Amino acid sequence: MTASLSDIISQPEKKPGNPNFSSGPCSKFKGWSLDLLKDAPLGRSHRAKIGKNKLKAAIDHTKTLLKLPEGYRVGIVAGSDTGAVEIAMWSLLGARAVDVLAWESFSKDWVKDITEQLKLDANIYQADYGEIPDLKQVNQDNDIVFAWNGTTSGVRVPDADWIRDDRKGLTICDATSAIFAQTMDWTKLDVITYSWQKVLGGEAAHGILILSPRAVERLESYVPEWPLPKIFRLTKKGKLNEAIFEGATINTPSMLCVEDYLAALNWAEGLGGYDAMVQKADVNLAVIEEWVADTEWIDFLAKNKSIRSNSSVCLKITDPGFMALDKAAQLDFCKQIAAYLESLDIAYDINGYRDAPAGLRIWCGATIEADDLRALCPWITYAYHKVRTDFLKAAA
Repeated sequence: MTASLSDIISQPEKKPGNPNFSSGPCSKFKGWSLDLLKDAPLGRSHRAKIGKNKLKAAIDHTKTLLKLPEGYRVGIVAGSDTGAVEIAMWSLLGARAVDVLAWESFSKDWVKDITEQLKLDANIYQADYGEIPDLKQVNQDNDIVFAWNGTTSGVRVPDADWIRDDRKGLTICDATSAIFAQTMDWTKLDVITYSWQKVLGGEAAHGILILSPRAVERLESYVPEWPLPKIFRLTKKGKLNEAIFEGATINTPSMLCVEDYLAALNWAEGLGGYDAMVQKADVNLAVIEEWVADTEWIDFLAKNKSIRSNSSVCLKITDPGFMALDKAAQLDFCKQIAAYLESLDIAYDINGYRDAPAGLRIWCGATIEADDLRALCPWITYAYHKVRTDFLKAAA
């Protein structure tokens, strides 16, 4: 790396009001406080009337905000989004051939589970970080497993136009960092999973599982050849266990976390609903895009704007000196930037995902304010130049 006058910059004056830019668990919404959880039925059974009513309210409010089609079921399950995806795969796959799309860490986990655990002969379509596979390759006669938004790569599918209305297989969509941030065509999705700890900033450990009528029909007509643990079982005597989708959870949920989810849903509704949340995430992305356009040493991991995430925004350093470093040094460089910003209470948890290329990852979902992002960007520039200077001194 070669020093230049651009290394000498002033420390910014304004700090972000909220330094929580983690991509999961994500920041609480503006105005959140513990007082919003005062009505949680703590110490009561989730099977008591008060507990069931809370769970049913969370399910009903979810359906309303998402504007789900008639006949779609919503259930609260254990294990965050991972648990919801696993339930879907273990309960539904195996009836026909399966295509799996993978372009980041979590979707690669689904490939491993399908091929190594379920031992299915799957068609696997992979792409490097920052890219997505050719969606035209997908066989619409097969079941399809994919992530709408790659949380660790900053890449999303551009739309659902590649999924046919007359498909024969089921579409199983991991939507955890997309739902409430990106426009999604529910009619093209048979299984939708997410965790409220992502875009809504809820507390961890709970997943949402949404089933279309086509998915329900599969559950009631097909029995996998492998045993299903109790926590995965969605049917009872050959029929869908409807109680799960009315608030009778398979295992014990945290009523404190459910209350927090209800608070987030109320906030989302007050913001203007689903469309308003998508718009806010788009505005937040635009702040980062403007900064990147004016900054010569950084760029988006996803070069193609049509597949660029507006929630988990992943960035790469393009400085030739940085690019000349070996992978370990690049990772250390980015880690030092993130650590420096955290030490100043400017930004928490913005280092890139551990398995992703070296870079930074900034959450831009609707719980983040655009003004905080505007304040953050100059600080990233300042931290970059400070770390760069330290590397130069160490190399001298």
